[in-house]
Order: sequence, then C-alpha cells, then structure tokens
Amino acid sequence: MVERVTATEEALKLIKTLEETHGPLMFHQSGGCCDGSSPMCYPNGEFRVGESDVLLGEIGETPFYMSKDQYEYWKHTQLIIDAVDGRGGMFSLEGPEGKRFLTRSRVFDEEEREALK
Repeated sequence: MVERVTATEEALKLIKTLEETHGPLMFHQSGGCCDGSSPMCYPNGEFRVGESDVLLGEIGETPFYMSKDQYEYWKHTQLIIDAVDGRGGMFSLEGPEGKRFLTRSRVFDEEEREALK
C-alpha cells in the first residue's frame, strides 16, 4: 500500500514524547502562514478540520491533515515527516522540546501514482 504521509524514527520518537504529555495528537500541514509551511502538531481535536481539509493518513497512529488547496500542489508527492533540532512553530506542541517537525517529500513514481488512483 502506498502511503501519502510517513514519518522517520526521530519523528515517531518525538510524537511518543508529546503523547505522554498531551495525550492523543493530530497534525495539520501548515500552508505557509505564521509558521511557514511546517507540519503543526496539536492535541487531537484542538485544530478544527472540516470539508476544506484532506486526511492524508496517519503517522504513529496520529491523523495528518492538509487543506484541499494545498493538497492539489502536493498530491504527486509523499510527505516524509522528520524531527530535527531547532525551535518548532510557536503554535505547535514540540516547540519547548528543542526539536521541530520538518516536512520532506519525494515524487511518487508511475507505479505508485497508479496505485493511488
């Protein structure tokens, strides 16, 4: 099965750490506003999603959303969520941890694009 969003081991470790403090989580891929275009991590349900958002999948059993408009630009790529040293977005839960989530991507190959149809 082709996944639209995956996570590195470092990101999964950070998700576990945040879950221990905040409980169930959710992600929304920022569209470039206040905190750039970073994946934003919230307590599950704190960020309101609706018909204008797409559920890309789950990372570490955590739902990952993106706006439909932004999805149109990214639908040909797999998002790979990583965690690196640095300050996270001011609205994202990882800020105080000295780590930040980072989105990497790769273009789906032809076989993967067909499987996603």
